[in-house]
Amino acid sequence: MKVALLTREFPPEVYGGAGVHVEYLSRELARVVDVAVHCFGAPRASSLVAGAYEAWGTLPAAGAGSVLGTLSVDLRMAAAVAGADLVHSHTWYTNLGGHLAKLLHGIPHVVTSHSLEPLRPWKADQLGAGYRLSSWCERTAIEAADAVIAVSASMARDVVAAYPAVLPERVHVIHNGIDTVEYHRDPGTEVLDRCGIDPQRPIVLFVGRVTRQKGIGTLLDAAALLAPEAQVVLCAGAPDTEAIGREMQERVAQLQQERSGVVWAEEMLARPAVIQLMSHAAVFVCPSIYEPFGLINVEAMACGAPVVASSVGGIPEVVVDGETGLLVPFEASGDGTGAPRDPARFAADLAGRVNQLLEDPDLARRLGDAGRRRVVEHFSWAAIARETHRLYEAVRGARGARPA
Repeated sequence: MKVALLTREFPPEVYGGAGVHVEYLSRELARVVDVAVHCFGAPRASSLVAGAYEAWGTLPAAGAGSVLGTLSVDLRMAAAVAGADLVHSHTWYTNLGGHLAKLLHGIPHVVTSHSLEPLRPWKADQLGAGYRLSSWCERTAIEAADAVIAVSASMARDVVAAYPAVLPERVHVIHNGIDTVEYHRDPGTEVLDRCGIDPQRPIVLFVGRVTRQKGIGTLLDAAALLAPEAQVVLCAGAPDTEAIGREMQERVAQLQQERSGVVWAEEMLARPAVIQLMSHAAVFVCPSIYEPFGLINVEAMACGAPVVASSVGGIPEVVVDGETGLLVPFEASGDGTGAPRDPARFAADLAGRVNQLLEDPDLARRLGDAGRRRVVEHFSWAAIARETHRLYEAVRGARGARPA
């Protein structure tokens, strides 16, 4: 079977969970099918990459114009996958390319839903009017797809709720995974030294994009309530907009005046560096207000870090409250923004869970060890590739059974 994987991100240009997912899924799938990756950007050295595509140079690079550039890449991808037996797209960036390939070449289209545009209204700040286009791309592809992979049971419910035209039996839950050999405790300290982090003080670690979705504002609110001996380390790069980037810079600068040990690594750190930071975290914090799966929590757990995370989306399917970490209750405002109904309460609850682990290192250690065991047992890429391959075979079989 020849499978075309369509993705915006592929190494070395990976900045989010969807890119990590495709990187490892393609590697494992290549053991059982003929995989051809089609991605955005410059040519790649990987033998798995069949094509890398830049947007048409005449289109604007920001706001709504960036979405038009995305669509131009989708057109190129749709043309390039001729000869594939199945096309598998990831995120709205390539969903339209997969849909067009389905129509153009008469092949089944599988969509992996890593997030849903209707549940990310803050993306309008980044894309402007282009948000309507990104939403249209996603809806068109998901409603017409032969199968939709949801990365959590919570996401599967969201798909059907957001797009009622999708029959529930067309939605299949296949979790994200992780390479447990690569992600493990690293006792080294050279990254801590380089970032100005004191290994003798407990580290409260955040890793994620500067976006309202990841709850970085809530963490900054909570930081004032954390035990004074703790360091707050923010590996927070790639802001959604310049405005939110400036806002968070100003808030971090103010926090640095109020307490010591506040470190912001604004650049995107390489994976080994992040692994070392996770390995030394007294607490890893994920205060997201929307998280269909939360791969970052799996990564932290694989490194032995106890996790404190908001109880949203697929996170409770990853972090078992009281066993591998602590969950923070979350109630949305209901105004369509996804923001917490009571921001002060959410921040206080987050700080309370973090302080609980800072005050009880033995509990933190037990949770961290249990988290590592859970990851090894439930989230290996080999198992996820097997499930994905079985779905491919089922989709092709069902399609072949249809009358011409």
